[in-house]
Amino acid sequence: MNMLNKKMISKNRLLLLATFIFLIVLSIPTFFWIKNANHDLAERRKSQMSPVIMIPGSSATTERFNELVNLLNKDTLKKHSLLKIQVKKDGTLKYSGKINRNDNEPFIVVGFENNHDGYANIKKQAGWFDEAFAQLSQQYKFNNFKAFGHSNGGLIWTYWLENYYADYSDEITIKKLMTLGTPYNFNESNIDHKTEMLNDFIKNRKKIPKNLDVYSVSGGENYESDGLVPESSVAAGKYIFQNQVKHYTTMTVTGSDAQHSSLPQNKQVVQLIKQYLLENNSGNNIPVNGQKPEENNKKKKKIND
Repeated sequence: MNMLNKKMISKNRLLLLATFIFLIVLSIPTFFWIKNANHDLAERRKSQMSPVIMIPGSSATTERFNELVNLLNKDTLKKHSLLKIQVKKDGTLKYSGKINRNDNEPFIVVGFENNHDGYANIKKQAGWFDEAFAQLSQQYKFNNFKAFGHSNGGLIWTYWLENYYADYSDEITIKKLMTLGTPYNFNESNIDHKTEMLNDFIKNRKKIPKNLDVYSVSGGENYESDGLVPESSVAAGKYIFQNQVKHYTTMTVTGSDAQHSSLPQNKQVVQLIKQYLLENNSGNNIPVNGQKPEENNKKKKKIND
């Protein structure tokens, strides 16, 4: 009987030892994962980088903003570097350009191999953009950024904010969003005829961060549109952002280069980006006409070339 008890005790000890060793082995990768995660979080918290991430419209490539970047870098001592990323249909990324050392406010352009129009495609592009954003945030460890979207690029940003941003919001803050000629109701000029996309944006608007500054800029080639996008479609953004974000400001540029495809090169748009998106130029956020912007769409500003 004593011999049997001794065997049982010995067996239990071996079992406990084996369990203890197993738990130690199991905890080793967890320890290193937590250590690496804490290191990444510490790096992100102390990061000084605040990139401006740009998404072009349908049919445009990553080269779409070359002239805009050149204009923004003109007559400035500190140049913004430019990184371009094309997202392939399979989600792989193709890089060109680079972010210069010590550049805390680079421009990052994200475009798509499939750059076609349509709501179904915008949903896909938002998913592809998320692939790029995930890699960018992991590689560069920024804790905040600013967003810019021309035409459908603004729709991609809006869909991404409502459907993907929550995955990053605890660690990464989107500070400002500027959309340019963005057709929130596509080509529909009658706001009573809301498209499926606009209805979805309105339904999910509560997912957009409340501390965000949004600037919606339209082109006024004539009184009704920028030559392509109805002004009422751009103005439909108020149903998405107004009374949801911290500040929602609308502005209209008129005169030369106010046509839809010319807007990114419009000198007043360049000035607006400098004043409202770029950190070193934000100052007191005084617009080009020397007056404070109207918020929550109480009044629309028109800026003439």
